[in-house]
Amino acid sequence: MIHDEDTGETVCGSCGLVVTESVIDGGPEWRAFTVEERESRTRVGAPMTYSISDMGLSTVISPADKDAHGLKLPPDTRLQMRRLRIWQARSRIYSSEDRNLAQAMSELDLLADRLHLPLLVKEEAAVIYRKCFDKDLVRGRSISAIAAASLYAACRLNQTQRTLRELSRNTKMDLKEVSRAYRLIQKELRLQMPVPSPLLRVPKIAAMLGLREETQRRAVDILRRAERLRFTAGKDPMALAAAALYIACLMSEEACTQKMISEAAGVTEVTIRNRYKNLKEDLKIDI
Repeated sequence: MIHDEDTGETVCGSCGLVVTESVIDGGPEWRAFTVEERESRTRVGAPMTYSISDMGLSTVISPADKDAHGLKLPPDTRLQMRRLRIWQARSRIYSSEDRNLAQAMSELDLLADRLHLPLLVKEEAAVIYRKCFDKDLVRGRSISAIAAASLYAACRLNQTQRTLRELSRNTKMDLKEVSRAYRLIQKELRLQMPVPSPLLRVPKIAAMLGLREETQRRAVDILRRAERLRFTAGKDPMALAAAALYIACLMSEEACTQKMISEAAGVTEVTIRNRYKNLKEDLKIDI
């Protein structure tokens, strides 16, 4: 079926039969030829978002001291608008549930900004926190810990490489408390986490060390061979990525020590040496 917006008809693409005619156009009555012109003429607000406590559906009084024509407001009107803004902000958060969500969404926004996470991960974290709130998992527990654990769960679900240590470093909560909250969320919400792949850890470590593209490709090839032979099961993906990068550095003759890689990956040198020996023996790599 072909929908012709100019004539308002729906036509069959094979035989030309007009199925419907005089179709009502649900679009705007105005036209726009640039992005700026479209944004200036549109009359709708921002889309609904879960990362705001009221989902972005409330009214916001503009702090600008100008009217619709761009003229400056008189002093009495400016004072009245200021009082209205204060009361409007107070009326938005009036119950304990609203205050809880407002604090949690503020924590999520700040933490996601510090970790440079995309909007998709932040939205999923907000959905997970709202599910925890509906199941009454937040009662008696720290809002910051549940918010950080929700963000970590969203990172795991979207294969975004962030660790619990990174989250605890960027929040005021202890690592044990955040990990305890994460285990609670995973158990109560029955979240099926994807198996972490060591391939996704390679670019992060290589970027911190400034390694060449050739070295990264060799490390990825090593890990792919190990995954095909199922040698990566039950092992820490970050340690495997670090060991593969160390092997690739030796093969590419790029100067990088085990200590440098362990500091970038956040694992010990002993773990890297053990994984290095395993990969070298299992894959029969001759360096």
